[in-house]
Amino acid sequence: MKKLHQLISIIVLSSCIFSYSASAQNSAPHSAPVTKPNLEQVLAAKQDLWGLAAMRQTNGPNYEFFADLLPPLRYVNAEFRHYPIVLCAPGSMNKARLVSNGSAVNAHAELKTWRETGTPVLFFVGKQKASFGENIKALNGPHLKDGYLPVVQIDYSRDQTTYREETFASVDWTDNTVLFTQFSLKEGTSGTVTAKIESKAPLKIINNSICDSLGRMVVSFSGTWKWNPEQETLTSQLSKGSKATLAIAAIPMSVPISTNMVSSYDAQKKKCIAKWESILAGAMQVEVPEPFVNAAWKSTIVGSFQLLKGNNLNYSAGNLYETMYEAECGDAVRALMLWGLKTECRKMIVPLLNYGNNPGIKFHDASFKLQLLAHYYWLTHDSEFMRELKPSWSRNIQILSTERDEATGLLPKETYCGDEKQKVYSLNSNANAWCGLRDFAVVLRQIGEKEEAARISKIAETLHQAILAAVDKSEFKDVQPTFMPIALFGEEKPYDVLTSTRRGSYWNLIIPYVIGSKIFSGTERETAMLRYLEEHGGICMGMIRFHQHSGLFANEDGLDDLYTLRYSDALLRRDETERALVSFYGKLAQGMTRDTYLSAEGTSLRPLDEYGRPMYMPPTCSGSALFLWQLRSLLVQDYDLDNNSEPETLRLLFATPRRWLENGKTITVTGAPTSFGKVSVRVESKLSSGEVNAQVILPEKNSAKNTLLRIRLPEGWKINSAQIGSRILKVDTSGTVDVSDLTGKNNIRFSVSEI
Repeated sequence: MKKLHQLISIIVLSSCIFSYSASAQNSAPHSAPVTKPNLEQVLAAKQDLWGLAAMRQTNGPNYEFFADLLPPLRYVNAEFRHYPIVLCAPGSMNKARLVSNGSAVNAHAELKTWRETGTPVLFFVGKQKASFGENIKALNGPHLKDGYLPVVQIDYSRDQTTYREETFASVDWTDNTVLFTQFSLKEGTSGTVTAKIESKAPLKIINNSICDSLGRMVVSFSGTWKWNPEQETLTSQLSKGSKATLAIAAIPMSVPISTNMVSSYDAQKKKCIAKWESILAGAMQVEVPEPFVNAAWKSTIVGSFQLLKGNNLNYSAGNLYETMYEAECGDAVRALMLWGLKTECRKMIVPLLNYGNNPGIKFHDASFKLQLLAHYYWLTHDSEFMRELKPSWSRNIQILSTERDEATGLLPKETYCGDEKQKVYSLNSNANAWCGLRDFAVVLRQIGEKEEAARISKIAETLHQAILAAVDKSEFKDVQPTFMPIALFGEEKPYDVLTSTRRGSYWNLIIPYVIGSKIFSGTERETAMLRYLEEHGGICMGMIRFHQHSGLFANEDGLDDLYTLRYSDALLRRDETERALVSFYGKLAQGMTRDTYLSAEGTSLRPLDEYGRPMYMPPTCSGSALFLWQLRSLLVQDYDLDNNSEPETLRLLFATPRRWLENGKTITVTGAPTSFGKVSVRVESKLSSGEVNAQVILPEKNSAKNTLLRIRLPEGWKINSAQIGSRILKVDTSGTVDVSDLTGKNNIRFSVSEI
């Protein structure tokens, strides 16, 4: 079977006229026409055929290339079928669910994997009472206000009438969620909207509220709604310019919403918008020439705060994943830290530290707690907070320091991962324990805990030597690239096609954590792990592939893209820009829902129909984290490139798409937090005038040892020179200048010309 699979891969690769070598990863894009393989060819191949094709385009990967490869993400395994949009005030303890085709609010999934919220309210249009959004051809949306605000607009056409449905969550309630939904006519002169309230208990009308048998408000209304007690429906006859408004509670309310408040829909919406804009205003500000990229970063930050429950940033909401997972949720907090939301993240860190380690993966969890703290420290230099958290970090240091296997010097066996329960000597747990101990020892030294820092450093070094000895006995050098197992000492053999088995698929998810530990940073072993993913069916469109072999909805022949984060970050750290851009645009185009930018636990590459593909348990905070982390790192990188746990290198605009500096375009980054202080940069392309101008604002103190600025011009252009005033700067062939000796505000002029 393996030989047949190999033969198919060879035929596919030959027919697509693709070749790959390590030297080609970061080469200049080709301008020849690019043939796009079909889905079956992609699934059969061991390499990322779509990613390789994207890299061959003029100016490299872009959104448009990936956007039309597959139908968008749309479907979930729930009774309501279309993916849900979580809406609430920031940090609300209870969330509401809007079905993305506009058919319902708080619809029940009728599956145990989902958590049911509130009383379902179903929407119908026309005299025949057709379900809103049932005909996808007539559906336009969902869209977010201004592209990113959580005011969801959906248009649906029926019987020569186009209805507009607009929904948002009031920010007046944080212990409950109240959705305001308003219907109007976008096109046509008259129409009918019906809201069916699906309550198991009898309903009654009190003033302008529909209440349950205890008199608690389920729905309040204003406008021309008429109540039908037999059918338990509200119906409104709409004319041009008229509006019908509902206020729907996630949990029935003992104090009804007043008619005046429902009528003040616009005031509620204005307040909602102001709240979310205030959160976004506290983040690093980014503006690039692609509007949907600008919308996506704002929307994913908003989406993260909608998953926040108090100070707990949960993995998801409205399903069985409405809980915290240390590594995944920690990544989401770290992504928000990278965008400058220090105050909010400070609060989110505490629950993650107090989160009880999963008994099966307690070493894994403790490792990522220390890594989270180390990352927070370098971005904030908040020594006081580190000292406050001493009981928590001491507890996790103890977990990683006290237990060792006598024969190997490694941590004792623990489960392969959360879903694979076999206990193994785990390279993941050991490598990340070493990383957590080593990195946090440096933080301890920075905050004055010198004795503890020295003690932990010795423990980390001893563990490091044990890991290297175990790897020497465990890696498979008789395959190419060399195979690095997660389960050490021969318990895991190489996989020819990673997704051909369940365990191989989980290796695919876990090995990026090993890469991210940087235990093999800059070595042939790191290169081999990356290339193994890329050459044995582990990557599609730059994202991690997955096949659970369980028949579970959306988890067969699919992606588990959130685990791409450390793979993508390693590419950026190694300056493999074109492959990193494949991951960035693959995620943006096919790893998130269109126009609403939601991610899922798993997504299928196989469409259910011409309109969409299935996904499993959206939304996820870690999927949003992947995009936020990637975009930030295209623009601003602060890395520990000498691998001593102390960042020393600041790289600006190192991986921007070449199209972003076409003539007349600008890139702006304001207030980016880094390990060295806040950084801002603005670059304006004036190719027609033969120049590109950059304004860079660098920290006055704590300067990076190495600060580099790169100008990635469109294909066919070159930089001739760079200067600050009369001072000439050396420019290398990649368009990079060394500005390590600069601080404060600097204006740099690049002279450019066509090749």
